[in-house]
Amino acid sequence: MNTKLKFHFPYLLLFTVLGFISCGQDTTDSIEIRGIYGNPKPLWDKGYQLNELGVNAIFVHSGSINEDMINRARSEGSKVYAEFATLNGKNYVETHPEAWAINERGEKVEAATWFMGVCPTEPGFRKYRFDQLRDLLLEYDLDGIWMDYVHWHAQFEDPEPILPETCFCNHCLDKFSKDSKVEIPEGSTAQKAKWILNNQDRAWRNWRCKVIYDWTFDIKSIIEEIKPGTLLGLYHCPWNDEEFNEARQRVLGLDYNLLKKTIDVFSPMVYHKRMGRDPQWVQENIQWFSNELDIQKGTFPKIWPIVQAHNDPGIITTEQFETVLRGGLSGKSSGVMMFTTHSMAEDEGKTEVMKKVYSELKDRH
Repeated sequence: MNTKLKFHFPYLLLFTVLGFISCGQDTTDSIEIRGIYGNPKPLWDKGYQLNELGVNAIFVHSGSINEDMINRARSEGSKVYAEFATLNGKNYVETHPEAWAINERGEKVEAATWFMGVCPTEPGFRKYRFDQLRDLLLEYDLDGIWMDYVHWHAQFEDPEPILPETCFCNHCLDKFSKDSKVEIPEGSTAQKAKWILNNQDRAWRNWRCKVIYDWTFDIKSIIEEIKPGTLLGLYHCPWNDEEFNEARQRVLGLDYNLLKKTIDVFSPMVYHKRMGRDPQWVQENIQWFSNELDIQKGTFPKIWPIVQAHNDPGIITTEQFETVLRGGLSGKSSGVMMFTTHSMAEDEGKTEVMKKVYSELKDRH
């Protein structure tokens, strides 16, 4: 063997090995967000600091945020993101019946087991939510707004989801007719709904997706008007295109091709236990979703999933929690968080798992 080749061969081998290691660590090396969902107080009450646990982001319901929380989180190296309960009509429709979603029989929808939706086109509710958002942005300096409950009335976080046909109120019927240039025959609400579903089903489904997209567009516009550069995130159903007879798009109204025009960060709600899935499903889902969105590293939109730590239904073991936490970092994900901070903080084993995983990511970053 040539002496020069002898000399260079070990280095060539080393560079090759390092190249494989680098490729294998592409995901972990580019993780931006090591998050928790929920008020960090349970961790603070136990004497922890966020940075010593590897946490660098908190996601908190907008109603729980205050200046002291923001200041302390920032002093411990964390960004602060507010969850914004967008289309949750609980405590609103009861006093504003005009915003109650109407089913294909012309009746008010029943509340799901824990969720009450709202008609997304009702003008009064839209103003109510947008005013809340403006107040939130003006009061607090936030790193992002995370829209939650962004779908037509339904409940997807169960093995057997609740998927009603909505909304056939006069607001929706008139807006659908105008936007889609469809003349709906006269008749009762039930007769109009039946005609639409039998004769204009595709146009109806596409229009419903556009209504949801318009919410994200309007919220993005308000953010850019008041606090430009603030991220817009979306907590959303993680079903693929085929599940439950294409219900994610057909019933919930979630069209990724539309939503990725406005959403900066997608946060699939991959709650494996609640949805009756195995822990390994989280990794499979995030890999599928990465391909579906054609995510490119370092560009928008990004993927920061939220995984389940909460013991309901059943018990999430520390092993399962580690599996789903790492699974949430699969594919082109660049961040992860867990539901909820309290559920993780009250279990010392889960706290240690989070610290281990987040510290590894922090050291590699």
